[in-house]
Amino acid sequence: MSPVEYFKLQAKNLLKDYKTQKPVVEGEFTYYEYSPTYFDIDSIFVDYNWDEENFTLMKAQHLIALLYGFDKWGDLINASNAELELAKLVWDNQHKIGLEDWNSYVWGVEAENNLELDPETKIEIFTKVFVEVDGHHNIFLDYRLNRYLV
Repeated sequence: MSPVEYFKLQAKNLLKDYKTQKPVVEGEFTYYEYSPTYFDIDSIFVDYNWDEENFTLMKAQHLIALLYGFDKWGDLINASNAELELAKLVWDNQHKIGLEDWNSYVWGVEAENNLELDPETKIEIFTKVFVEVDGHHNIFLDYRLNRYLV
C-alpha cells in the first residue's frame, strides 16, 4: 500500500467511526455517543474543536491531515515520501511522544543549532530517540483505539 493509499484508508476509517454516532438527549441537551473501532473520536473532536454535524469524507481527510501534522489534505497528498514516512512514524509512536511535543523537540534542536532539519534527518532522530527506546514518554492520550488496527 502506498503512503497516500494508507492515509486515504485512515480517512475512511475515521468516517466509519463517525458514522457510529448516536444522539443522546438529556433534558434540553443533546450530545453524541460513538462506538468507534479505530479512533478515539470523542477526544479528537474535542481536542480539535471539530463540528460533529455533517461530517463528510472531505472533512475526515482534512482532520487526518491535521492529526498527522499537515495543515490540509492537499499538503499531505503532495508531501514527499520522507515527509509521509515521518508523519506515519510519529503517528505510530504517539504513545511515546505526541505530535505537538515532537514538533517542539524539533524546533528546539533547530533553534539550538541554528539550522533546519530535513525530513530524512528528522526520521533518523525520531527513530533513535523515540522508536528504539522502550517505554512511554507521552503523558497525554493516544488517538488510536487499537494501535494495531489503525
